[in-house]
Amino acid sequence: MFNKKKTLISILAIFFVSFIFIILESKTENELNIYSGRKSHLIKPLINEFEKSKKIKINIITGKSDAFIERLKLEGKNTKADILLTTDITRLSRAKQNNLFEKVNSEILRKNIPSKYISKDNDWFGLSVRARPIIFSKVRVNINDLENYEQLANEKWKNKICMRSSANVYNQSLIAYMILNLGEKKAEDWIKNLVINFAKKPYGGDRDQIKAIANGECDITVANTYYLANMINSKNKKDREAAEKVSIFWPNQRNIGAHINLSGAGVIKGSKNYKNAVIFLEFLSSKKAQEIYSKNIHEYSIRNDVLPSETVSKFGKFKADDTKLEEIGKKIKIAIYLASKHNWR
Repeated sequence: MFNKKKTLISILAIFFVSFIFIILESKTENELNIYSGRKSHLIKPLINEFEKSKKIKINIITGKSDAFIERLKLEGKNTKADILLTTDITRLSRAKQNNLFEKVNSEILRKNIPSKYISKDNDWFGLSVRARPIIFSKVRVNINDLENYEQLANEKWKNKICMRSSANVYNQSLIAYMILNLGEKKAEDWIKNLVINFAKKPYGGDRDQIKAIANGECDITVANTYYLANMINSKNKKDREAAEKVSIFWPNQRNIGAHINLSGAGVIKGSKNYKNAVIFLEFLSSKKAQEIYSKNIHEYSIRNDVLPSETVSKFGKFKADDTKLEEIGKKIKIAIYLASKHNWR
């Protein structure tokens, strides 16, 4: 009964979203319709700048990326959406696997975005880089005892590690990174022993793991840097105090490099506003837009000529494993299976 109810709600939501787009579409011909897995307050500065400079009206609906992918599959050629903005290579790959993206031939995109951040078929484009290093207690962990992700499975860290659920795509991508670099067998052993070292059952998001370290519930986690940066700059005093109690360690610097991920976007197949959609992607890859990404969202730019925010710059430079990003999506199913097999829930 519960699943039927959820399905009915999803279908109703699809019709509601489509109805909104129909209404909005009637207002102007020079427009763009976006499904965004990014929260509205994060991308509003980008939207405002685009509308101001390009004189193109944007109709945007925010929500969960996975839900949007399901909506797009059901809407098919009748969708009003022109672009899907999402927050992880896993979701970009999932959308591509479901044949949702249109190929884009743009010299501007090829010039602005390194090829390693573009799908080999030119149908999705990375727009910002998110790093996922080790975050640890300044008081209870000696930085000299840290080396790599693999080491977190050692017995010395038993009852000292907090991690969010493996149901989260960020950890699924991390596991896929381990599979690609270690092989499936060694990655499975890593998962099995890592779970043994958990100080508590996975719960909450990356911020919650950082707060757990600050509260003394555990000593180590793996989290995206922009969460810590946003806590450092938070209006919430407790967030700032928690952030002051932890530090960042860049793992695997002697070999493969730290795990990174991408936020990105693709033009929806059959887009009614294809030209405007390409213009929008080109704008997001521009130096001006990338500076907004860095300053407002505290993510790393895809461009070499855009520096990180002042806060993120203090995290230091690092070597990233950015050579196999498109392959990560192909390992997600096995990553989910291995995590479930060893009770990383």
